[in-house]
Amino acid sequence: MSTFVDRAVVHARAGDGGNGCASVHREKFKPLGGPDGGNGGRGGDIIAVVDPSVTTLLDFHRHPHRKAAGGRPGQGSNRNGAEAEDVILRVPSGTVVSTVDGEVLQDLVGDGQTYVIARGGRGGLGNAALASPRRKAPGFALLGEPGESRDVVLELKTVADVALVGFPSAGKSSLIAALSAARPKIADYPFTTLVPNLGVVSIDDIVFTVADVPGLIPGASEGKGLGLEFLKHVERCAVLVHVLDCAAAEPGRDPLADLDVIEAELRSYGGLTDRPRIVALNKVDLPDGQAMADLVRPDLEQRGYEVHEISAVTHEGLRALSFAMGRHVLQARAAAQDRVPPRVVIRPTPVDDAGFTVTAEAEGYRVRGQRPERWVRQTDFSNDEAVGYLADRLARLGVEERLTELGAEPGATVMIGVGDDAVVFDWQPTVGGAISGPRGSDDRLYVTPEDDR
Repeated sequence: MSTFVDRAVVHARAGDGGNGCASVHREKFKPLGGPDGGNGGRGGDIIAVVDPSVTTLLDFHRHPHRKAAGGRPGQGSNRNGAEAEDVILRVPSGTVVSTVDGEVLQDLVGDGQTYVIARGGRGGLGNAALASPRRKAPGFALLGEPGESRDVVLELKTVADVALVGFPSAGKSSLIAALSAARPKIADYPFTTLVPNLGVVSIDDIVFTVADVPGLIPGASEGKGLGLEFLKHVERCAVLVHVLDCAAAEPGRDPLADLDVIEAELRSYGGLTDRPRIVALNKVDLPDGQAMADLVRPDLEQRGYEVHEISAVTHEGLRALSFAMGRHVLQARAAAQDRVPPRVVIRPTPVDDAGFTVTAEAEGYRVRGQRPERWVRQTDFSNDEAVGYLADRLARLGVEERLTELGAEPGATVMIGVGDDAVVFDWQPTVGGAISGPRGSDDRLYVTPEDDR
């Protein structure tokens, strides 16, 4: 069974942030020395990193679920929780990260390129960080934010300068073995090559890579044979070389017909019409092969193709073919350098942007926005003081004012967020933060009469 996998679905779950700590510094003769709860640690990210030693996505096919650890909670004495380690997904160069719906998120080409698939949650603030002149000894801390959970598709598209395309058993594997140090499997039956093979060709001072793409057949772009599975490996190549079998033993086969079929499949796949083409008439070392090459060469040149007669077995014509491929590669590289990079347009958020929306619905009023939804996730609703702090933040943001403008009455149903993650409560305007109630879980927050003596 082949161990080459060029597509995998990864279920990434970043780590949750650690909770902040609510505690009060205490020592002899100083029972209430002030808040000293530390912040929670950040949860681990899930990061894809290009590693030159990785050539397949097999590991993600076998282990699609990747989860990062959560951050540690904060502690008393101003001790912050430890941050969790990131989970590194090592992928080959040419990996495209996209959503399950097909939206491309990142194209990872080049060693060391990275992309954060899922971000870990931020740690919650401890009560030491929440202290202010108005709230000198907070009896609560913020919860850590949950890490992102995301399903992504990793798809490998081979990075090569030249692609060898053609029917099965046309001699592509033999050609790449003759041109480079690559040693693909070679046999005289169709579909010998089941994975793309890469070889490095050096001709004078030109060095480029050649990809041997598995054989195509009619209907490949529609999923027949192996074509659709591997046509994507042609996308990045700057030059296409048609390897045509001039000694095919199958009835109804000839180089011109093979060329028409492969070109039709490339057009159906799309996006390859601008690549320069070279035609390599292979197997001219055989008498029938040379006769067929002499017969079809004028027609191919009349169509505008650059034609080379070669033999992958005897190496006839390979030097001239290598120079031709190198010339086109250099032209493609020069064109890429001259190409003006796309202008990056940065659209910062306006300074007067409130960062939230309030809409009236049948069930009540729904509040959406990055900040209010994040604040809700950070709130410990078992602590009334924490709830009061949330109300203060929402009021300062302008949520209460907006609810009043929409005609909300005291006791109206307000929902922050969407779906099952939404928090629903009865709105009571101008709720202050000095609400009595549970003050956290640290025993040092509670002072008994004996402690005051």
